[in-house]
Amino acid sequence: MIIGLTILIVILTSGVSVCQAQRWQSVALKRDITHPQPMTGLVLWPEEARRRHTTYGQTIQLEFAYCLPCKVVKGCRDDGTIVYDWSWFDNILDDVASRGHQLIARFRYEYPSNRDVDGNRGTTAVPDYIKQRSDYHETYADNPGGDGPTWYADWSNLELQRFTLQFYADFARRYAHDTRLAFLEVGFGHWSEYHIYGTKLELGRNFPSKAFQKQFLLHMSAVMTEIPWAVSVDAGENRYSPVIDDETLMTLPFGLFDDSFMHKTHEIGSGEGYNEKCWNAIGKGTRWQKGVCGGEISYYTSNDQKNFLNPDGLYGHHWAEQAAKYHITFMIANDAPRGGVATPERFREASLSTGYRFVVKRCETDGTSTRLLVTNQGVAPIYRNAWFAISGVRSSNSLRGLLPGKEAWIEIPAVPNADGSNIQIVSDCILPQQEIEFIADTKAASK
Repeated sequence: MIIGLTILIVILTSGVSVCQAQRWQSVALKRDITHPQPMTGLVLWPEEARRRHTTYGQTIQLEFAYCLPCKVVKGCRDDGTIVYDWSWFDNILDDVASRGHQLIARFRYEYPSNRDVDGNRGTTAVPDYIKQRSDYHETYADNPGGDGPTWYADWSNLELQRFTLQFYADFARRYAHDTRLAFLEVGFGHWSEYHIYGTKLELGRNFPSKAFQKQFLLHMSAVMTEIPWAVSVDAGENRYSPVIDDETLMTLPFGLFDDSFMHKTHEIGSGEGYNEKCWNAIGKGTRWQKGVCGGEISYYTSNDQKNFLNPDGLYGHHWAEQAAKYHITFMIANDAPRGGVATPERFREASLSTGYRFVVKRCETDGTSTRLLVTNQGVAPIYRNAWFAISGVRSSNSLRGLLPGKEAWIEIPAVPNADGSNIQIVSDCILPQQEIEFIADTKAASK
C-alpha cells in the first residue's frame, strides 16, 4: 500500500512538473528599430531644425535652446512670491514639439556678446526686479577670452541667490510632467558652462561661492526629481566647483554635458586631455548610470562640427567610439549638416549610436500573462520611465535604469495578439508623435 501510494505521489508530482514546464509557451515576435529613439541622438537648434525639417526632421528627436530667466519673470511680490509669465518659454516648447521633437533647455545668466536680452551686447539675463535693487551691482569685462563684452551677475546679492533656488523649484512644479521637455542643463558662468575664462574669478561676486553652489546642487536634487538634469563637466575643476571634493555632492543624481566634445586635445592621449580629466574626476566612470550624459560637438575650429562624422574620424577618434566611451545620450551638432559629411542618413546612423537600445530576447505567454526577457544593447540607460505594454496594459516594472548589457524579465498581465503587434513600449514622458521601438526575433513554440 505504501509502495502504491509512493508511486502515485511520484506520478502526480511528475505531472505537475510537466504542466509547469508547459505553462509558458514561446511567442513569435519580430520587430526592428527604424529611427532614432526618443530622448536620444544628435541635436539641432530650433532655427536650424525648422529650416532643415524636410531633410533632417526624421533623423533627430531633440532640439536645444538657451533660455532666459528674465523673459519669464515679471516681478516679485512683497511676500517673496515670484511673478511669472511662462508664455515665452512655452512658445519655444510648442515650436519644437510641432516638429515631433523635445527640448533640451539651458537657462543662463551670462552669454558673451549676446544681444538676446535687450539688444545690447553681453547683458545678463538676471530678472529686472533684481537688477533694480540698490544692493545689486554687476561687474563687466570688455573682451574675456576674446568673446566680446560680458556683464556678470552679482552673486554677493542674497536675492539673486534666493531667486535662483526658487526659480528651479517653480520650474520643476510646472514642467515635471510636460512631454515637450526632455532634459534640463544647469550651471553658472559663461553659457552656464561652469567657467568664466578671460576674466578674474571672484567666488561670491562674479561666480557663486562654493557654499552657495553646494546649496544649489542639493536643492536641485530635492526639487528636480522628474526632469533629468545635468551640469557641465567643467564642474570637475575644483577651482570653480566644490563637487569633486564633497562626497555628498558626488552622490547626487545629476548628469554631465561637455560643450567641446571631440576637440583636438579632448582626450588624455591626444594632448592636455582637460575634458577627459573632468569626465573622470566628476564621473568616476559611473556618472552615466544615474545621470544623463551629453553635450555639444566642439566649436574650437569651424570645421569640428562639420567633420566629426567623417568615416575617417576626427583627430584620431570616431563618433561611435566616443559616444560609447562616454555613454552619450544626446549631442548637439547644429553645424554638422553644413559640412557635406553629415548627410541625413549619416545623421540618422549617428543618432542610433547614442542612448538606449532595447532588445526582446524571449517572449512567452501562459494564456493569461506575458513575459519578456529584455536587454539593453545601447550605450546608456533610458533616464525617464517607460513600460512594455499590451493593448495599453502596462508591466509593473519600468525600463528606466536598465543598464547596457543587463537584462530583465518583464511581466505584463495581458496576452498578445497573433502577431504580437499590440506589444509596445509606452511612456508618459514622450510626445504623442514619438514611439520607442525595440528589436525582437523570437520563434513560436513548436506544436
